[in-house]
This record gives sequence, C-alpha cells and structure tokens, in this order.
Amino acid sequence: MNPTNAFVENLDRGPLTKHEMAARVARDIPHGSYVNLGIGQPTLVADHLPAGSGVVLHTENGMLNMGPAAQEGQVDPDLTNAGKIPVTELPGAAYFHHADSFAMMRGGHLDVCVLGAFQVSAAGDLANWHTGAADAIPAVGGAMDLAIGAKRVFVMMTLFAKDGTPKLVPRCTYPLTGLGCVDRVYTEFATFRVGPGGVTVLETFGITYDDLAQRLDVPLSLPDGS
Repeated sequence: MNPTNAFVENLDRGPLTKHEMAARVARDIPHGSYVNLGIGQPTLVADHLPAGSGVVLHTENGMLNMGPAAQEGQVDPDLTNAGKIPVTELPGAAYFHHADSFAMMRGGHLDVCVLGAFQVSAAGDLANWHTGAADAIPAVGGAMDLAIGAKRVFVMMTLFAKDGTPKLVPRCTYPLTGLGCVDRVYTEFATFRVGPGGVTVLETFGITYDDLAQRLDVPLSLPDGS
C-alpha cells in the first residue's frame, strides 16, 4: 500500500496485464483479512498473495483458507473457486454448508471482497450482474450479498469496454448490484478511490493523469484534493 497516499504516475509501466492487476489488488489487502474473490479476473488474486500475508480466502460454495489455483497433479474436483477453476487448500482449511457461507457474507464477517464489474459509478455504485441486453444471461450469484455484506469492496476490471466506452461512469446505466458499496477500482490503466467524494486517482500505469481525464466522462481529483 502507499503509506503517503500520494499520487504515483507510472509512465514506464502499463497498461497492466491481468496478473499484474491481481498483484496490485493483493498488495492492498490488509494482513490477516478474510476475503472473498468473485468470478473472473478477481480469482487471480489468490495466486499473488505473498507468503505470510495471513489472508484467509472464503468461497461461496463453503470453504475457508482456499489456496492458489491447482497445478498439474494437485487437482481435486471437489475444490473449486468462483469460476469453477480447481484450487488448492491451505493448512487449516475448513468446509461448511453453502447456506453457512452466505451467512458469513451477509453477516459482515468478510473484511474485503474483490468483484468484477460491467460498470462502477463515481459514487461507488456497482453494476456487475446484467448488461440489460435482451440476449444476456443474468448471473448475479452472490454478488449482491458480497457487495453489501463485506466491509470493503474492491473492483477489478478493464477500464474500457470492447467498444471503447468507459466502465467507470458518472451514473450506472446497467441494472445495479449495490448502491455506494465500492471503495476502490483497479484497472489496467489506473487505480481509483470512489465514493461520496467522487473519483480520486491514486496511481496510473502507462498513461498520464491528463490523458486519463480526457478519456473518462467523470471528474477526477488527486489524493491531495487538487
């Protein structure tokens, strides 16, 4: 984490790959946190938690202390993450009913959840379960429970959609998952803090702050308030 909370412009590094984004998220998860990783890119965070982090990964299908993705010879078909990818278990892993897992999520027992998103608003609203398209298959899963139940919500996503439109928006136009629930947004071009105070750029990768501001439709600020 950046102890000085100062803006950092990394012009010689970026845009980040998915694994570099995952490593950036992992760096900001406090020691000893209980964490849920959502489907898609967030599952990669498990592979980048440093040894000794004390982070305990929780899964919706009923597991605590999930480990990194399983390699050849480690696959157990009963151990999977949110994306149905085989994972490992760490010493002390525990298993429980699906309903108990959701009770942990809804009861405020998770410190952090990392979710993907179709859109995040400047105020921290989250839309990640449906694009509203007639042929799209809704897939809310446990996202609503996580978005409201976790103490902090980190979003890991690409900053722009395939058509080039920003996914960090003034107001979400897709069906909402949660209101004002997102704390931070991690993308290949920048890391943002969002919420009632708007959008603060904490770090950029391969792009200047001014160029980033031109490509987005939301007002941006720096950590010092400028």
